[in-house]
Amino acid sequence: MSTKDWLEKDYYKILGVSKDAKPEEIKKAFRKIARDNHPDQHPGDARAEARFKEASEANSVLSDPKKRAEYDEQRSLFAGGGFRFPRGGQPGGFASGGPSVEDLFRNATGGSTDIGDLLGGLFGQAAGRRAPQRGPRRGQDIEGEATIDFSAAVEGTTVSLQTASDAPCSICRGTGAKAGSMPQMCPRCQGSGMVTGTAGGVFGITEPCPQCHGRGLVVEDPCPVCGGSGREMSTKSMQVRIPAGVTDGQRIRIKGRGGAGENGGPAGDLYVLVHVRPHPLFGRAGDNLTLTVPVLFTEAALGAEIEVPTLQGQRVRLRLPAGTQNGRTFRVRGKGVARKDGTRGDLLVTVDVQVPHHLGAEAKATLEAYRDAVRAPDPRAGLFERG
Repeated sequence: MSTKDWLEKDYYKILGVSKDAKPEEIKKAFRKIARDNHPDQHPGDARAEARFKEASEANSVLSDPKKRAEYDEQRSLFAGGGFRFPRGGQPGGFASGGPSVEDLFRNATGGSTDIGDLLGGLFGQAAGRRAPQRGPRRGQDIEGEATIDFSAAVEGTTVSLQTASDAPCSICRGTGAKAGSMPQMCPRCQGSGMVTGTAGGVFGITEPCPQCHGRGLVVEDPCPVCGGSGREMSTKSMQVRIPAGVTDGQRIRIKGRGGAGENGGPAGDLYVLVHVRPHPLFGRAGDNLTLTVPVLFTEAALGAEIEVPTLQGQRVRLRLPAGTQNGRTFRVRGKGVARKDGTRGDLLVTVDVQVPHHLGAEAKATLEAYRDAVRAPDPRAGLFERG
């Protein structure tokens, strides 16, 4: 890459952020690109490797406040008309009679013509210096599903889950080397996982080592199970506590029960998608349980005491006042869903008045006598008045 190419690079565009992006935005953008294009995840993919290198170069500048300020200043100078690069191999590239590029650099650096002096080491460490070694890496998050009964969702339960996640190879224990051998320090990066090269013979750019792909180690005799990567898919069974009050379709997080970390990093998290089987009697409305109970016409008209079931198995007595209307809901306190604070919701009981399908002669005569005695007004009269 020539000096001209480098100076005209837009690091903000490479990371997909604006020029006034905050440090956390730059960090987030770089992490996404690195995660999607890391050589360890795309072995042999030259395009992904090039994208990773380009993003690493941009991040090394924009994530450092001092380097970023210098970069912005020099970009403003070079791209804003201070000078232009030569066209067609012409020596100079300025308007006729103007100063040469060397003159500009000499004036800016107090006599030096080295552009590296002008930019003050903007592009990383000098060649030959080792970059920091790779630090701890958090394990991946994994997902699982559990199907539980309605009562287990209300009260809470423990389920067995079998999960699969990326973990250190069980044969080589994460070294990547065949039994009886050990990985060696990468001779190119001296174990740092990063190398510093030059662009156009001028700028030092730090990037992942192409020989060890950033691991800092090389394996001459790879493990036959993991192929030298040091990682494999691991299946394990675990007991997971589902909290009381979980709802159908809810996704719960269990911290630290995901994939194992690397280099001493923490484990990822486990996310469990919960499915709840419906109950033949009870329904749910938030923290309250619902129940529809059939009652006789005479019980609703004359009043009665009835027994209704609860999800916990006990029976409770419910008093129906005389003249109870169909669809009326009664509240039984403390017989609903368990809450986090130890309290419970209520049981909402809705009555369904049963009208007899068949009447004997005596029952029919009794009801007709009741009708004649009451002589109730037409309940539908108001429909026509309002129409």
